[in-house]
Amino acid sequence: MIKITTLITLLLMSTNILSQTPKKTESVSINGKNLYYEIYGKGKPLFLLHGYTQSSKSWRPYIKDYVKEYEVYLIDLTGHGKSEPFKQDLSIEAVAQDLNGLIQYLKLKKIKAIGFSFGGDVLYQLALISPYVIESMITIGAVGTWTINDFPEYLKAFTFENRNNFPWLKTSHDGDEQIKAMMNQFKNYTVKVSDEELQSIKPEILIMIGDDDEGMDLGEVFRVKKNLPKSDLWILPNVAHGAHEGETKDEFIIKSKAFLSKK
Repeated sequence: MIKITTLITLLLMSTNILSQTPKKTESVSINGKNLYYEIYGKGKPLFLLHGYTQSSKSWRPYIKDYVKEYEVYLIDLTGHGKSEPFKQDLSIEAVAQDLNGLIQYLKLKKIKAIGFSFGGDVLYQLALISPYVIESMITIGAVGTWTINDFPEYLKAFTFENRNNFPWLKTSHDGDEQIKAMMNQFKNYTVKVSDEELQSIKPEILIMIGDDDEGMDLGEVFRVKKNLPKSDLWILPNVAHGAHEGETKDEFIIKSKAFLSKK
């Protein structure tokens, strides 16, 4: 299991924000919820999805790496960032339904996508909901199946009362109401993708895992790889949950761009 101090360090690294100017920002009502997004550059749509308790700000340092080839979409997923607080119990499928609704609102027929942790789990659900909308996708520290029930220490640490221990929360989200709702919903983080569902997934997938990511069971990783029709597995040595960050960022950019550019 990931140590809480390690998780804090990873999330702080991923909220290191660089200055970028979007060509469009908007909050739009999807399925009765306001969702916020930003768009940068031009080209084929590339969605970058953040982890739980993060926001789209965590991907801003990566915009410059993709913006010359892609129209980059940064999304504040349901309950996060500038999107409105959770109104209902957390469901990864429901978050994916909201994302699918946003894609339909934007009139996008095909997207490419990268999802970290929670964002990766959402992509697996989106691939089941709308089988042909994702052309290819990269998941980091996520294989579509995960439950908070296996990590009781997370529930003890990630509480609204302890919010000051997690400094990215104030810079990533719109006030205490949203942070409280998000922390309270963490207890409902459970998602499962069966063998049969994995076998039905259409997009090509790069599964990216750090071998020191104690939140990822390697048996589950290999189950997913075995059942996904079109997938590559990239296990990085001596790397934890945020396998796209820090010393591995440059390698990640090179490999992710090569993977996403495949016809």
